[in-house]
Amino acid sequence: MTQRLKVIGNYISPYVRKLLVCLELKGLDYEIDPVVPFFGDERFSQLSPLRTIPVMIDGDLVLNDSSVICQYIEDKYPQVPLYPTDVADRARARWLEEFADTRLGDVLVWRLFYEKGIRRHVFGEETDEAVVNDALERAIPSALDYLETQLPAEGFLFGALSIADIAIACFFRNAAFVRYTIDAQRWPRTATFVARVHALPAFQKLAVFEERSLRVPVPQQRELLIELGAPVSAESLSGTTPRKGVRRIA
Repeated sequence: MTQRLKVIGNYISPYVRKLLVCLELKGLDYEIDPVVPFFGDERFSQLSPLRTIPVMIDGDLVLNDSSVICQYIEDKYPQVPLYPTDVADRARARWLEEFADTRLGDVLVWRLFYEKGIRRHVFGEETDEAVVNDALERAIPSALDYLETQLPAEGFLFGALSIADIAIACFFRNAAFVRYTIDAQRWPRTATFVARVHALPAFQKLAVFEERSLRVPVPQQRELLIELGAPVSAESLSGTTPRKGVRRIA
């Protein structure tokens, strides 16, 4: 009997979302330990030395970093390919995935979602409004200006859905959690592209777990996800006290 893949990481993380969308699209069986970012215990630290999520366990193999894991999944399970076959397109897809993970991660997650959501509700700290305002007025518009030159008016970046489409769209879910919406008049391609990817069944399925998780305190999320039918693992590596780690939840 094939052993289930195990994902350690919370539904709310854009990096975990990227991996889960890939698993869903490929029809792979997995379970998830929905550890909230910053709440992993010492066993989690042993598996993830940078204390980042997701972590994926496949038998005796432990992998870190969403991009590494997604490439592994693609290589091992090539059915429903999520990377372009053309060499140039494949390289460009990886670059756009990296742009999402780094630049969008910085401006949409750390400067916006973290400041307005995580910092207040997890650590009990005040939002740094100067950071948020700079993100809204300068950093996010700069990133969107670039995306507007890269994204297609219709369909997906390389014809078929790819890792690049998935990665880019994942970060705008977190922005939406703190009520950020793309100005469709200023960035029409980006706004319609993100809406198109978010409408995919894999994103919609995960959205139920994401949105419900956000409505309850951290200690109650695991039980709620079980009630909702999420494939929650029997054992958890979650701790009780949050601790800050590397500024990338990747």
